[in-house]
Amino acid sequence: MSVDLAPSGPRAAAAPGPEQMRRVMRRHAAGVTVITLPGPAGFTASSFTSVSLDPPLVSFCLGLTSSSAARLRVGAPFAVHLLGAEHAELARRFARRGTDRFSGLRWVPGEGGVPLIEDAGARIEAEVVLLREVGDHVLAVGRVVRTGGRPGLSALVHHDGAFASATPLD
Repeated sequence: MSVDLAPSGPRAAAAPGPEQMRRVMRRHAAGVTVITLPGPAGFTASSFTSVSLDPPLVSFCLGLTSSSAARLRVGAPFAVHLLGAEHAELARRFARRGTDRFSGLRWVPGEGGVPLIEDAGARIEAEVVLLREVGDHVLAVGRVVRTGGRPGLSALVHHDGAFASATPLD
């Protein structure tokens, strides 16, 4: 299935612009992850999601102008680090541009050289099975090959331009 993303018809003229989309999407709370690639390279992402349980597939989106986007290839390994509330500084580190995000960070090389951050709350290791340019981003789908983590962490979320903690309401 292919989707034509080109605007057409009367609705296209009324479509929201980038700033309006940014404002409304800030109202959506999303889990925070750090995604790493061989290099080492990595970035903070809140666009991560589970796609399928059988087979186990996950996805994320990355801006086409990101320095990490050039490292994405079908078959390439990547790791998704699910962050807990105590990982806000780690999320900020990987969101900064123009810095060595791995300097002083404890990590070990995984399959294919993908960096595995030792302090992350939970981790998913995967390999890219699909890349698709979608608007100003690339959608990456990965087949999960390994998972692991610590139970009981309160998830780090991003909402309205700030990090917060997700805690049960009951």
